[in-house]
Amino acid sequence: MRCTIITDKDSPRSGVYTSRRDALKAGAVIALSMVIPSGIKAEAEAGKRWAMYIDVSKCYGCYACVTACAAENNVPIGVFRTWVERHVIGEGTTVFVPKQCNHCENSPCVAPCPTGATYRTKDGLVLVNDELCIGCGACIQACPYGARFFNTVKGVVDKCTFCNHRIYNGKLPACVEACPTGARVFGDLNDPSSPIANLVSKGSSQRLKTWTGAEPMIFYRDLPSEANR
Repeated sequence: MRCTIITDKDSPRSGVYTSRRDALKAGAVIALSMVIPSGIKAEAEAGKRWAMYIDVSKCYGCYACVTACAAENNVPIGVFRTWVERHVIGEGTTVFVPKQCNHCENSPCVAPCPTGATYRTKDGLVLVNDELCIGCGACIQACPYGARFFNTVKGVVDKCTFCNHRIYNGKLPACVEACPTGARVFGDLNDPSSPIANLVSKGSSQRLKTWTGAEPMIFYRDLPSEANR
């Protein structure tokens, strides 16, 4: 079997970025490491568990999700909050696999953060507090999905937020709304009446790199084994 992987993503995964913070700033943010912005904390909804379901068989690589995400979140050119991998498997079958932060239940990126900038909300979103991030890159190294990058414009680590500013106002994430084939389904996994809970309950979905113990909250249908590496 022949497999070629072409990744439409350029996300730095290494390096130390400390020039934007002097020693006094670093000391201050460590002292505030447990602080979460009150606005975001107030918006998080206890009892919910946001998740996404992606039907790979419906994705044809139009990159509408990538474009919509970049426009919605002011993502700098050359880095991505969501991206699409193009896999050529078997005798030449092309499969497109969208990827992004998995907002893991056991987020491996949280503990390594020395300032508490990376944290989980009550409804399971994994976010970055820009005021506390010193750009050390520890979370970038810890993420098994390569879903974090250093935002050179803001000077902090950046990633997918499931468009929390949208979902807390009753809207869908930009990538979900933009998908022309309905390949992405988003919702509250704890709501048994939600479409995503129904899809996941069927037990036919797969998740990426489950052996890490991260418990990712993005579920796939028809995920090729080549994409789970």
